[in-house]
Amino acid sequence: MSTPTATRLHAADASVTLLSNTPLVTDWSHRYFGPWWNAFEVPTKSLFTGPLVTADVDELAYADLATLMAACPHEEVTYAKARLLLTRDSTGTIISAISPDEGLAYRSEPLAERLTISGCAPEPVALAAARIAREMVRATLLWNGWTLLHASAVVHDGNALLAFGSKGSGKTTTALLLAHRGFQLLANDRVFIKPVGDELRVLPWPSAAAIGLGLLDALGLYDVVRDRLQAGEQLHPTQHQDVTDALLVGRREPLWEPGGKRERKVQVFPDQFSTWFGMKLATSGRAAALLFPRIDPSAVPALADGDRTLADDDFMTGATEDRYPDHFDLARGINGGGNDLACASVAERLAALPHHQVVLGHDIQANADFLAKLAGVQ
Repeated sequence: MSTPTATRLHAADASVTLLSNTPLVTDWSHRYFGPWWNAFEVPTKSLFTGPLVTADVDELAYADLATLMAACPHEEVTYAKARLLLTRDSTGTIISAISPDEGLAYRSEPLAERLTISGCAPEPVALAAARIAREMVRATLLWNGWTLLHASAVVHDGNALLAFGSKGSGKTTTALLLAHRGFQLLANDRVFIKPVGDELRVLPWPSAAAIGLGLLDALGLYDVVRDRLQAGEQLHPTQHQDVTDALLVGRREPLWEPGGKRERKVQVFPDQFSTWFGMKLATSGRAAALLFPRIDPSAVPALADGDRTLADDDFMTGATEDRYPDHFDLARGINGGGNDLACASVAERLAALPHHQVVLGHDIQANADFLAKLAGVQ
């Protein structure tokens, strides 16, 4: 039996402790959240206050809960793209669940801010523990007045540029181009934001970044990734095997799911932005301007006409969490993007900042030059 380890994750006024009998589980969260949030080891004999996730590799505990679930009424739902069997106790305060395909068992006590994970293998337990710990931090931040935006963000001299848009609009492209020009990458898809005095403070939402093969190649990062994979290193395990295979054989064109509606992308760990790509990461910033990019392959990068402002889709909500619905009541009743008053306050403050609608082409160098000039950095 391994010696138990504990890692505490801290972001602004929120924290959660992760305790495990398997060091890989806590090491995973330390690696995953450390570049963007403050993650540090704590003594396992500490008196843990606040949210706690206990995540152990324990096949017997998983088997016991699986047997119990099979004998009692339960509902079948989907969580993290996997089947989840879910039930509540007679008081409605304890939620139990198993994910048979992943070999994971969950026991959630929302009122006590405690959740226990038992699993059959280290990596699925580590993935589940990181996911749950992040959701607990999110819940605390939202209860403390933060709001979650659907945006990418980069920071320069403390000033954050936020890029908004639907899938494929160019949010990630914009952020990575500016990160290539010396900006610090703060978020590739979501960002926490809150009025603090005269500023709008922003915090990252740590997650694996999805980068298409074509964009990876255009940024000059394709060979870096391929060389690392060929040397035996790995990308995030949520990456589809077809993407890994494409990288290993040198395919650079976009890879699509059957039906051609969704691109399969490279899944990059947060720390790989710095260790593989040499990019700097930001842990916070103050909102300074809003960008609304769109991609037109034939266009010369330029400012675009229009009066695009923030819309409902630019704010995360419970309804937008299609992969991670709040089956374990971790949000404690608050909307997944923040309360209405906080969202309204943020929207009003953001409306007073400069707004830039931009069109980007397929000339990466020209796009980067244009964005850097627009941001006032040459």
